[in-house]
Amino acid sequence: MIELIKYFVLLYGGLFAITNPIGAVPVFLSVTHDLSSRVRREIATKTSITVVATLVIFALIGEWIFKFFGSSTDAFAIAGGILLFKMAMEMLSGKLSSVKISTEEEEEFSEEVVTLEEVAIMPLAIPLISGPGAITTVMLYMAKSSHLSEKATVIASIAAIGFTVWIILCSSNRIQKSLGRVGIKVMTRMMGLILTSMAVQMIINGIKGAFGL
Repeated sequence: MIELIKYFVLLYGGLFAITNPIGAVPVFLSVTHDLSSRVRREIATKTSITVVATLVIFALIGEWIFKFFGSSTDAFAIAGGILLFKMAMEMLSGKLSSVKISTEEEEEFSEEVVTLEEVAIMPLAIPLISGPGAITTVMLYMAKSSHLSEKATVIASIAAIGFTVWIILCSSNRIQKSLGRVGIKVMTRMMGLILTSMAVQMIINGIKGAFGL
C-alpha cells in the first residue's frame, strides 16, 4: 500500500507539473471574460471531464499504439523525454509551451465566437491541459505498470488531476487576484524546473532500457 501511495504521489506530481493548470488560468479567463460565473463553472466542469477522458483513453490504448507502430516503450520514453524537455525550457521562461498552444491560437480563441463545448474542449482541455506531454506520460506509466493495482493507481492519479483542474478553473478569478500574472509566471517556472528533471530522467531510463544498461 505504501508503495502504491508513493507511486500515486509521484505520478500526480508529475502530471500536475506537465498539465500546469495554474498556468492555464490566464487563458481560461481570456476566453471566458464575458461569461457569468455559472457558465464558467460549467466550462470548468466540461474541461476537467474532457481532460480525464482524454488521458484515460490514451492510457488504456497506449500499449496497442506501441504494438501497432512497432515502437518500444524505451524508444517512446526517449522521444517523450525530448518533448517534455522542450516544454520545460519554454515554461522556465515563464511562457505557456507552444507544444500545447501557440500565441496565435490563444488570440484566435479569445476573439472568435465559439460554443460552450468548443471552449471547454479546445483550447482548454486539448491541447492546453491534456497536451502531448501529459498523454505521453500516462501512456508510458500505464505501459510500465505490471500489476493491476499499479494500473488502477495511474487511473486514480488522472482522476485526481481532473478534480484539481476543476478546482483551479473554478477559482481562477481568486487565483489571478492572489498571484497576479507575475505569480503565475513564477509558478510556471517552478513547474518547468520539475518538468526538466522528469524529462532528463525519462530520457536516461529510455536509453538504459534500449541498450540494456
